[in-house]
Parts: sequence; C-alpha cells; structure tokens
Amino acid sequence: AEPAAAPRLVLCSAHTAAAELCPPGQRLYLQLHGDLARRLEPTEKPLQIVYEYLASLGFEDPLRIQEEAANADLSCMIRFYSEKPCQVEQLDRILLSGIYSVRKGRTQLHKWAERLVILCGTCLIVSSVKDSHVGKMHILPLVGGKVEEVKRRQHSLAFSSVGAQAQTFHVCFNTPAECQRWLRQASTVVSQRLSTVDLSCYSLEEVPEHLFYSQDITYLNLRHNFMHLSGSGGLDSLCRFSQLRGLNLSQNQLGEFPTSLCEIPTLTELNLSCNGLHDLPSQVSKLLNLQTFALDGNCLTTLPDELGCLQQLSSLGLSFNDFHDLPAVCEKLLALDKLAMAGNQLGTLDLGALNRMSHIKHVDLRLNQLKGASADSLEGNKSVTHLDVRDNQLAELDLSTLGSLEQLHCERNRLQELTLSGFSLRALYASHNRLTTVSVYPVPGQLTCLELSWNQLQCVPDWACEAKKLEVLDLSFNLLTELPSRLLSSLSLRKLMAGHNQLQSLPPLLEHVPLEVLDLQHNLLARLPDRLFSKALNLRYLNVSANSLESLPSASAGEESLSLLQLLYLTNNSLTDQCIPVLVGHPNLRILHLAYNQLHTFPASKLSKLEQLEELNLSGNKLKTIPTTIANCKRLHTLLAHSNEISIFPEILQLPLIQFVDLSCNELTEILIPEALPAALQELDLTGNTNLVLEHKTLDIFSHIATLKIDTKPGLSADSALASPFWSHGLAEMAGQRNKLCVASLALGSFAEGMEAVYGMFDGDRNEELPRLLQCTMADVLLEELQQSSTDMVFMTSTFLVSHRKLGVAGQKLGSSAVLCYIRHDTADPGSGFTLTVANVGTCQAVLCRGGKPLVLSKVFSLEQCPEETRRVQEQKAIITEDNKVNGVTCCTRLLGCTYLHPWILPRPHVFSVPLSMQDELLLLGNRALWEHLSPAEAVGAVRHLHDPLAAAKKLCTLAQSYGCQDNVGAVVVCLNIGEDNCTCEGQGLALPGPGGFLPPAKPATPSSSSGIASEFSSELSASEVSSEVGSTASDEHSAAGLDAGLLPRPERRCSLHPLPPPPPSVFQRQPSCATFSSNQSDNGLDSDDEQPVEGVMTNGSRLEVEVDIHCCQSHGPEPALPQAEDGGPEDDASSLVLHIWRQNSAGSSLLPAVGRERGGELQKSPSTCCLYGKKLSNGSIVPLEESLNLIEVAMEAPKKKTGYFAAPTQLEPEDQLAVPPHLEEEVKEQMKQHRESGAEPAAGEKAVAAPEEFDTAL
Repeated sequence: AEPAAAPRLVLCSAHTAAAELCPPGQRLYLQLHGDLARRLEPTEKPLQIVYEYLASLGFEDPLRIQEEAANADLSCMIRFYSEKPCQVEQLDRILLSGIYSVRKGRTQLHKWAERLVILCGTCLIVSSVKDSHVGKMHILPLVGGKVEEVKRRQHSLAFSSVGAQAQTFHVCFNTPAECQRWLRQASTVVSQRLSTVDLSCYSLEEVPEHLFYSQDITYLNLRHNFMHLSGSGGLDSLCRFSQLRGLNLSQNQLGEFPTSLCEIPTLTELNLSCNGLHDLPSQVSKLLNLQTFALDGNCLTTLPDELGCLQQLSSLGLSFNDFHDLPAVCEKLLALDKLAMAGNQLGTLDLGALNRMSHIKHVDLRLNQLKGASADSLEGNKSVTHLDVRDNQLAELDLSTLGSLEQLHCERNRLQELTLSGFSLRALYASHNRLTTVSVYPVPGQLTCLELSWNQLQCVPDWACEAKKLEVLDLSFNLLTELPSRLLSSLSLRKLMAGHNQLQSLPPLLEHVPLEVLDLQHNLLARLPDRLFSKALNLRYLNVSANSLESLPSASAGEESLSLLQLLYLTNNSLTDQCIPVLVGHPNLRILHLAYNQLHTFPASKLSKLEQLEELNLSGNKLKTIPTTIANCKRLHTLLAHSNEISIFPEILQLPLIQFVDLSCNELTEILIPEALPAALQELDLTGNTNLVLEHKTLDIFSHIATLKIDTKPGLSADSALASPFWSHGLAEMAGQRNKLCVASLALGSFAEGMEAVYGMFDGDRNEELPRLLQCTMADVLLEELQQSSTDMVFMTSTFLVSHRKLGVAGQKLGSSAVLCYIRHDTADPGSGFTLTVANVGTCQAVLCRGGKPLVLSKVFSLEQCPEETRRVQEQKAIITEDNKVNGVTCCTRLLGCTYLHPWILPRPHVFSVPLSMQDELLLLGNRALWEHLSPAEAVGAVRHLHDPLAAAKKLCTLAQSYGCQDNVGAVVVCLNIGEDNCTCEGQGLALPGPGGFLPPAKPATPSSSSGIASEFSSELSASEVSSEVGSTASDEHSAAGLDAGLLPRPERRCSLHPLPPPPPSVFQRQPSCATFSSNQSDNGLDSDDEQPVEGVMTNGSRLEVEVDIHCCQSHGPEPALPQAEDGGPEDDASSLVLHIWRQNSAGSSLLPAVGRERGGELQKSPSTCCLYGKKLSNGSIVPLEESLNLIEVAMEAPKKKTGYFAAPTQLEPEDQLAVPPHLEEEVKEQMKQHRESGAEPAAGEKAVAAPEEFDTAL
C-alpha cells in the first residue's frame, strides 16, 4: 500500500514474524515517533515490538498493553509501513531529477534539447543523450557558483559554476512549482563555502549513486540513518570520494566498526558516536591524518595499541562508554589536546596518569564515579589547563600539583575541602557542594570568575579579597555573616552575588568602585551603606528583596544625581512612604519592584519624574490609588499592582506601550476607559475585585485584548451548587520577560461526584502548545481511568501514559512537565477521609503545608537533582551535553511528549498518596521557575496567613519575579478545610478553622473569584467570548451535567460517621443545599411574635439569604399522583432557575386553590411574615402545623444570568397574590380585621416592603 493510503489490518500474534505479513520480495518498515523508518528484518516480530514499546513507556498490565496496542492514536508513536515512507521535501534534498529542455552556454547559439537533468550533492548532472544514464555525463560543480531565474524564458533557471573554466546550463521546467523546487535546493548548494553534503535523518541505507559524481565533496553528514556496509552506495563505497575529509556516521546502529573507512586516508574528522561499538579494529592505524575522533555513546572498554599511530589526533571523544581507567594508549598520542571521558565508570582521578599525558590540556570527567584523587608522585602537571569533574562523588580534592590549571568545574559533588594552585587559575566553579574551606595558593592573580554558591562557607576566603582581577563573585546560599570591607572596595569587582546568607550589615564604601551588579536578597539587612549610590556610580542592578529594610540611602551626596541604576528590586521589606522621594534620585530606573512593603501612598510628583520606567511592581501594599502622573511614564509596558486597596482604575490605558496590567485583588468598582485601547495591550487582569461591575460596552472594548481575566459572576449552577466546603483555590500565571506564556494550570474544585477535586500545573518550557492541550484533556483522561481502576498507582500512571499518547503529532518533538493532584475519598467506605494523590513528571512540584511545615509530595526528574535517573539515561547511552541536557535538548528525564527522545525521556510519573488530616492547611503547585526561586518552606511561610488563595498564588509568582525569575512562572494555591473526622456528608457546610482561624464572611457583593462561589478559575476571554459568557479551559467541567443534574432528586450522601436517621412518619425531612436565594426588599428583622430564628434562614445586612431544599426526601408512605406543573406567572429576570412549589393535602391529596387577588389585597400584615408550624415567619407564606411540604419539583429552566440570587421585585405588582389554604381563610380574615381595628401603622422603614409579594422559592 502507498504510505498515504488508509491503514490496513492484518491478523497476527506476538509470535508472527515480519516475513509472514508481506508478500515475497517486500519488507515491512517500522517508524517511530513520525521520524525515521527502519526496514524490519524478516525474523522480527511486529506485534511483540509494539508490546515491548508500550512496556518501556510504563504500562505493566498485559491486558492493558493489548488494549493500548489496538488504539489508533498509537500510530503517532509507532507504526508500520509496507513500503518505505518518504516526504517530498526529503526527496528534494537528496536528489532532484527529470527530463527538461536544456541549453548549454550563455549565448543563444546553442539549441534547446531535452536531456536528463539531475541535481545531487554539490553538482548539476546533465546527460548527453535524452533519458539515458549511460555515456558521457556533463558535471557542473555548483559550490560557490550561481543560480538565477531567466526572465526571457518562462520557468527557466541558469546554473553557473565558478572558476576560469566556468560553464553555464539553462534548464526550462514544465511548471512554476518545479522551477521553485530546483531554485530552492540549488540556492542552498551554491551558498556553501565548502563542498558539504548533509544527508542526515533521511532513513538512508545507501547514498544515491549520482552522489559519486560530486568528487569535490569534503564533508559528508550521514548522521541518524540506517547505513549498510555493502551495496552500491553502502559504506564500503565511500572510499570513492577522493577529497573526503570529514565524515559523520553517528546514530546509524552499525554495531561494529566499518573497516572500509580505514581505506579513506584523507579523513581528518570521523564521528562514529552512538553506534553500539564494542571494540576498534587494528586497521584504524591507517587513518594517519585523523585529527578528531568521536566515539561517544558506545560500549567500548579498551582501545587498541594501534591507535597510538595517530600522531595527528588532537581530540578524542570517549564519553558515555564503559571505561574504568584512563586509556594507557593516550600517553602515546603526543598531539592529543582534548580528552572527553564523561559518563564512564572511573572511580579515581588518576593524577599520575595525567602527568604521563604531558600534552593533554582539556580533560572532561563529568558524570563518573570519582570518589577521590590519587598521585603516584609529587611531580607537578604543567599541561592540564581545563578540568571538569562535575557530578561525581568527591569529598576532598587536592589539585595543587596542577600548576597550569586555568579553569576547574567541580559542581554537584560532596566536597568539604578544596585545594588548588593559583599560579594560572582564571575561573573556579564549585557550587552545590559542602565546602567549608577553599584554599588557593598563591593568590590567583589571573582569577576573574569565582562561583562558591550553595556551600557552607562562614566567611569569605582571604585570597578572594586579594585577587586583583576578580570581576564576578557568587557567594549566595552560604552561611556568611559579614562581607570584608576590602572585598566591596575592590577596584576590579563588577558583579557580587551574596544573597541567601545571614548578613546583618554591610561595610561602608571608602572609594569609588566599579561595581555594576549587587545581589543581597534574603539576608538580615536593616539598612544599606549611606554612600552606596554615591560611591558605586556604575551600579546598574540592585536586588535587596527579602530583607528588613525600612529606609534607603540617598542617591547622591549633592543636588545632582549621577546614578546609573536601572534595575531596583525592593520587594518584601518594611519600606514606608518615606523611601519614595529617594527613588527620584535614580532617573534611569527601568524596572522597579516595591511589592509587599508598607506603602500607603505614592506621591504623584515623584512618580512623574521616573520617566524611564518600563516595569513597575507595587503589589501587596496598602495603596488606595495609583497617581495620575503615571501617564508621564511613556515607556511603561508592565504595571503590577495586585493585592492592594485600589478603588479607582489608574490612568494607564493612555500609555502607548502598555502591555501587561495586573490590578487583581483590589477594590475596583468601575472602569473609565478611553474610546480606543493601546495597540500594545496584551493582558489585563481584574480578577478578585468583588465590587467591580463591567458594562457590555466595556466588555466589547476589552474584547480586543488578547488575554482578559475577570471574575465570573455567581449563579445557581451545578458548579456553585456543588462547590466543596473543604477546599478553595486560586491560580496565577505570569509571563515574566518572555514573549509568550508556556505554563498552564488546571483547577477543578468540584470533580466527578462533586466531593472530589483535581489540580494541575503544566510547563512547556519553550512551547505553549502542549501545556494548553494537557490543561484541556488531562482531567477527562483521569475521569476515564477512574472507571477502570481504583488503585492510585494504576489510575494515575495510566492517566499520564494515555495523556502522553493523546498528544499525537504535537508530542513528537515538544515536551511538557506536569504535576496532577487528585483529592478523593474512598467510595467503598464513605466514612473514610480524603486522600490526596500526586503524580508528576519533569520539574513541576506539589507541596503540602501540614501543621505549618512543608511536605514535598513530588519528585524532580532532572539530571541535576535525580541521580538514579541520570544513571538510567547513561546506561541507555544517551549523550548528556556540557550544559547538562539530554542530547542537548532538555534537562528533564521524564516528560509528557518528546517522544523522539525515547527511551531516554519517559512519561511514567512518580505517584505518591497521602491521607489528608485537619493539620493540612495548603496545597501549593508550581513550575520549575517558581521552585528555583522559592524554597518550599519560604513559599508556605509567605502565604500561610492569607485567606484568599488567589492573592496567595499572586504573591508566590510576584516574589519569584522579584527574586530574579525572568522566565514564565505559575502557581496554584489550594486552601484546605478538612475537618477532624473527615466527614464527607452532603451539606456539611460549616466553616472549619483554616490556617489563620475561621475564614471571614464574604462581602455582600459578588464573591471573590477564588471563593468557589463566584468562580473556580480566573477566566481568560477571547474576543468571541467577552460579549457572551465568561469561561475558561480550566473550569469545573465535571461537576455535573448541567443545572438539571444538580437539582434532580437523588439520595443524600452520608458518611458512616453521620448516618441518615430514619424519618418519622408524615414528618417533613429537609436537607440543606448550597443554593442561595435573596430578597433585597424583605424585612430582615423578626416580628414581635417570633420566638426564635427559623432554621435554614440567615440574615445578612439588607439581603435575606435562604437555604432552600432542592433535594427533598420523599415520604415513606404511598405517593399520590402529581398534577402537571402550571406556569406560575412571569419569570424573575434575576434568577437562573424557576422553582414551583406544590402543596399536597394530607387527607384528600388534592391541589389547594389559591386565595383570590381581592383577598390578598385585604391583608395588611407585612408579607415578610408568615406562619410555619403555627408561627408567623418572614417569607410571606402560611403553612399549618399539621401539614407537611414533601415535594419540590423543578418546573423549568429560566435563561441564565450571572448572579446567584433571586431578587424580589422592587415595585408593587397589582397581580401579586398570597396563597392561603381554604380552611385557614376565616382565621386569616379575623387576624386582619383585628389588625385594622387596632389602628397600628406600619413603621416608615416597613412601607417600602409592606406590599404583598409572591416568591417562587421553595419554603
């Protein structure tokens, strides 16, 4: 079948060989991840290959593996072809051919004739006879030549070579598409400086025969193919290239060294990496001109002595093999300059062997098993200049004998002591160790860069202060209590990083210093040196966030400021309004972060002088307004002012360059906007402004913003009706300095049965497509997997593996980290408590706050933080580059997507479950950027006291940005409210103590977006969504099927701790509900004859909230036939659902007639009073003690509006009625008559609500 044809099913078993599935003479091809297609051997078993592939992903159950193998989506990862698939674009790059009209020469003396024309390699080949591959062929070298379109003849190109014997061929093509294909490929060839042919990643088994006409080829790239040894174009034929100098045959699955390559004496560069080689032949000694030999990623344990004949060899790559010692043959290679042996099994750093290799300068010993260094003599080594021993197990290291050492990398070891020679030292990188002592002698006079972060240093080494050329010094994450004055007075130091220490003060600056970057965040500083800015005139970056600063030093000693400061981070201090005038002394400020201080005002006159501001962060203060003079900041593109008390929308929409505005969690009520928004505006966040009302006109104008975040208004919907009282959540995502947002969050506070929740975080690093796909689909996949298994390890693992498959083509080249949290209770045991199950891949993490302490629930799958994963990747012969990335792509070892990096990158997650208790306060989810700048303990401490999870999530992201994060950052905060007995009864709505006590009551206006009532998410509106309904892909989609699903009668869920008591006969059973109704015009006070408040009725200011039973239990007695529902009058336009109440007579079971309109007009008693069980109550209806209301029916669904309350009519309607049972009519008349005779006048405040009103409520 053709590759583009429909798939064809064939019957086979796991033991069926490939030869049995295709006709004689044909072969099957296997394609992995939409990449290369390999021809299967006749004995290989296709179905067994599929099973083994699925098992390697993480599937364990044989039945599930069979089920997955039959899934059509699997074809994006593994598929079979009966013919070799190849794309047209790939064929064009390999070879173009056809019969066209050709004319030789530039003049028109030559005639046009049809000839076979071939473009292959670096040459244009033209046959002498039409449609003939034999005889004389004209070869036109194109490298350095020219190809151009011929204007005089349609669809024609002129190909010209270069040099004294230059020739020209004119070729006329049949179609413009053909002409463009040839022009595109030929232009690539002629633009090359060297005769290079790149045929990598084409699934080639042989090189095209026509390629051998290009005898000028000097470099041939055949990487990532399936090259065979024999054949007309196999590896044995490559010796036909007489000028070949460079050959790349990496990743060709050769299995053995092609000895025919030793017959190419011109080779100077040979790459045979990742070919499964176990040894080298002795014939390798023939490659006398070889200078670079790459053998990385093989299975070599020794090298032949014949390799010593290669006296011109300067670079030898042996990384990720199986060597236990330095090869002795390297001592014979006198020209060897660079030896790479990362990822082997060396246990000791043999300094004696290095001494015998007196010519080697660069040694790479990363990712070995080095535990110490040994030397057989005290003789010094004068050759090694660069040594890399990162990611080993060294506890001590003495390299004082390496007198020529210029650069040392020893990060991520276990070093406690380090001794070096300082004669030639220029750079030392020793972070992430346990260093307490670093000795360098003599003083390194050439040292320019020193990195000692993440150690246990208590003081700065003396020799570091005396280094005269030191420019960069990183001492962050140590135990320093002071900095030497001579260090800050250094005349060479330009960048000083001393954050995350215990510094209480800084020494004064005595002289002018060239310091440009100063990072002192996370210390104990109460003040800065008075003359800091006047002495460090070159200072451009200052970060003193997370200290105890109450004031700032003056920008200059005189009136005129010479400050060059551009980036100033002052977040999380104790600064007050008094510091604002000091900022004016820095007129070049571009980025200013003043978040989470004690600011109440920002003087307008001061802000107007910061005209160069581009980014301003004032979040987490007590500001009530943003000065109107912000309009003078014409360069401002980012304003972050969330979590304040701002009630007036600032005049920022007049700024021409404004892009990002965050005014969430404030007290905005309205927005005055111009007729046209700034063209650059990309994001506006207004969530958490509970009093904000946006008109339709405003929404229409805002529809042009790419990302608009506003609260969804509450309504009587399934989401709000099933909102859990046990948790609420908030989320935040910030792009930082990146142009696009590559993180996405999932927040479903009401999942599946409603008493469950799902939260997730997805980080695509550099791609935004995969996080969005996972955000939209992963909850659905989890819901499906829960139907198949109740074991946490099984359903969570399957959720990740199936989501990995569903990514399809997008997941072939792109990848994403993910963390998914599922809160549930055991359905088999309703009395059990809640269980939190967390699964993750990549670098996204989840942290649980338990009793104020952080409990990390996830595992970071990165090369730097997961040694067992690093070993797994090494055993599978992956190449870990010097920047610590798998094949130079990603630092993660487990991801969703990136299928082309299988089996090194896997989607199988780490799964962990923990039962929730009353001590559990918060659940925090974040991506890599968040946790790189905030430790779990600091994150918990920063938001534990906040009651609003949205404000908490915003704070985490803001802190990360102020602490130096320039990448995308995302956070999800879940406030847990788990009771002592973990009761999961329906209707358990009592507020339990949270992290800071009982949660405060919600404001009378629209609830917060993070409360679970207003919204379960911060919606992002597109232009098509703004004018209709606010929504988001992260919404609570699984809470119920709709309004009806949330309101139909169903059995009440009760746990075993609180069983449902059996109802007595003829007693009305009422269940609490989440639905809330309101009447703005009702009398909120009790009448004088009311003895006690009514259960289920709560008063709140001028609004009456009634808990309505919408799931009424039916009586145990026989049920009579019900009459059909009738229209109960006009619909209330403020409601989203109309409920009709049917009254049932206990004796006759007949419908009670309503009292006439004239009788309702005679009543003088306030309709806000009624009688329930013989008492007058405040809802306008009367029910006798003997009767019971035992049925509430959903009559119809009214048009949805974004409000959660049923508002009573504000004007008296003449048709208002009051339904009174027939046998009570006389009693009611008597009461009204007595009332008129008493002459009692209603109070003035009662007149407005004294009119008879009828409420379609279920009381």
